Amino acid sequence: MSYQKWTLMVLLVAVYFIGSSFSSSDGEQMIPVQLLGMNDFHGQLETYRTVEGKKVGGAEYLAAYVKKMKEENDSTLLVHAGDMVGGSAPISALKQDEPTVEFMNKIGFDVGTVGNHEFDEGVKEMQRLLNGGNHKKTGEFSGAAFPYTVANVIDKKSGKPILPPYVIKKVNGIPIGFIGIVTTETKDIVLPEGIESIEFKDEVESINETVKELKGKGVQSIVVLAHVSASSEKDGTLPSNELVDYAPLIDDEVDVIFGGHNHQYANTIVDGKLIVESYSYGTAFSDVDLKIDPETKDIVEKKATIVQTFHDGIEPDKEIQNMVRNYGKEQSALLNQVVGYSEEAFTKHKHKGGERTLGSIIADSHRQAMNADFGFMNPGGIRADIPEGELRWGQLYTMLPFGTHLVKMNLTGSQIKDVLEQQWTGNFKTILQPSGLHFTWIKDAPPGEKIVSVTDQDGTPINPDETYSVAITNYLATGGDGFSAFKKGTHVVSGPLTLDSFIAYIHHNDGALSQPDGNRIAVR
Repeated sequence: MSYQKWTLMVLLVAVYFIGSSFSSSDGEQMIPVQLLGMNDFHGQLETYRTVEGKKVGGAEYLAAYVKKMKEENDSTLLVHAGDMVGGSAPISALKQDEPTVEFMNKIGFDVGTVGNHEFDEGVKEMQRLLNGGNHKKTGEFSGAAFPYTVANVIDKKSGKPILPPYVIKKVNGIPIGFIGIVTTETKDIVLPEGIESIEFKDEVESINETVKELKGKGVQSIVVLAHVSASSEKDGTLPSNELVDYAPLIDDEVDVIFGGHNHQYANTIVDGKLIVESYSYGTAFSDVDLKIDPETKDIVEKKATIVQTFHDGIEPDKEIQNMVRNYGKEQSALLNQVVGYSEEAFTKHKHKGGERTLGSIIADSHRQAMNADFGFMNPGGIRADIPEGELRWGQLYTMLPFGTHLVKMNLTGSQIKDVLEQQWTGNFKTILQPSGLHFTWIKDAPPGEKIVSVTDQDGTPINPDETYSVAITNYLATGGDGFSAFKKGTHVVSGPLTLDSFIAYIHHNDGALSQPDGNRIAVR
């Protein structure tokens, strides 16, 4: 046999085996499908961040990556796992997050679900943003150009999901079912008056009920879009958080689960299910590659890569870049207004015990604005750091974007201790940032027995029977983050917007921010 014939035979054999590896049992070619997934964008249209010393994020770069990957693949679906809006940068938030929905429409999302932040302004505003409608600030809006799904958010009157429990997309004739769910924690981390008409069902139960319905329609390829936390190491080891716990309980017909909510990395297999999550703020997205058997219509192969949106090596998408610039120009005078000066950078970084310098300053501004004995700030309401130098209105809005206002109430010393114990006993565990008050907690003590010392800033112990005035946001006042003890407050008085009170605090201090008193929280 000649060398040429031998080489040709080897090539033909190789082609045969490669082809057969992507073929079904009856020889049909496997159908490749690419799913590009995002989570927790939070309206960060013009926000860049730094990873490994390089710029990352921004709507125009995210769009460039997505469009490039769509061009390189024949069958791509773009999906998201919620919190695409809410806690947004001002160019989106000041226009009711309509610019972010416009961005999603332009880059061609195929299906999404809701996160807890889609409910920040209540069910009606969430539905207007998705379905279109009129708002007194922005006028008429057409809404999202793609469908949303959520299986576990139920209207109390009708008993039915407020959005379709699933969406079916066909790729080369193969139906793929997408089920949306949102964490049941939402009821504890959204203003109660906005969600009075709905209830949140168990995540796993809702998924499995919907899987049965999809299977009854002949759908065998099923993907879950879950605004529920997940994480893993880069190599897939040490999978953790709620989605990992749920995976063995979820129907095995589910092959892929997109996670969100905790802004972490996940790319792991648990109970045969691929779980992915791609950080937050548009700094990354999930690239999931599937192979579907055309005979069984089931996913037979799945793998994922988490792609970070580094600016190096790619040109920004011009259409999206122009869109963002135009929105920025409309608001430039307000966003660039200088409101003060910071003598140093202040960050959300958590020190030992849970204290954050930026949280302390904000709590101080609460207490000053309401002339209260004590102030508290929840860290989840702080969305960005403060840089050194001039402070512009837009930077401060990005830091405090939720539109909350201050509340002053009276609590006894005993009730204040109850509040502090709830830092570890609620569904949403978080360390409050105090002003005018110091407390000590024991790391190894059981929940409900962690607080061992509560004093005022001068070191005087708080009297359990004495009444004190406390300044907090209306979010905390209504039991947000699981702090139901705040709901026992009396003589409740409403105050200014949280952002306005912080700007007033800067002005009161001659336009400058300086290091606050520290050591407010101790742990042993």
